[in-house]
Amino acid sequence: MKRLGLLGFGLCFLGCAVQGAPFQPAEVPPKNSVVYVYRPYAYGSSALRPAVTCGDDSARIGPGGYHAFVLPYGKVTCTVESTENHDRVELDPDPRVHYVKEDFEWGWLTGHPHLDPVDNDTAQGEIQKCVLEGSKQEQHY
Repeated sequence: MKRLGLLGFGLCFLGCAVQGAPFQPAEVPPKNSVVYVYRPYAYGSSALRPAVTCGDDSARIGPGGYHAFVLPYGKVTCTVESTENHDRVELDPDPRVHYVKEDFEWGWLTGHPHLDPVDNDTAQGEIQKCVLEGSKQEQHY
């Protein structure tokens, strides 16, 4: 019975990380910008995947994943919501490449998502460890 409990506990942490293609810069047409929203993998990280919206596009990003939002050039607002909390970040048009890190702060019963703009140098070190959210390799049929 003890082994079964340990096996169940271990399975809770397996498969929590997103699987897909490693980070690759997105192709961005002229007169557009890109916002990379990423969520670094952390041991025991949450299986919560609230929708992140930038402009008119939304994505659910799991631990160790990222999504590239290609948007018309201009001021951009990104939001994330959970049942108890929401956060938003406004990004100026320049530069045309933005990095936003999704983090969770734990409350009594659930995680509270936060979006934090990150400078290019910090983001490059962190996003290289993430994989493309929604890539064909991640989809299981």
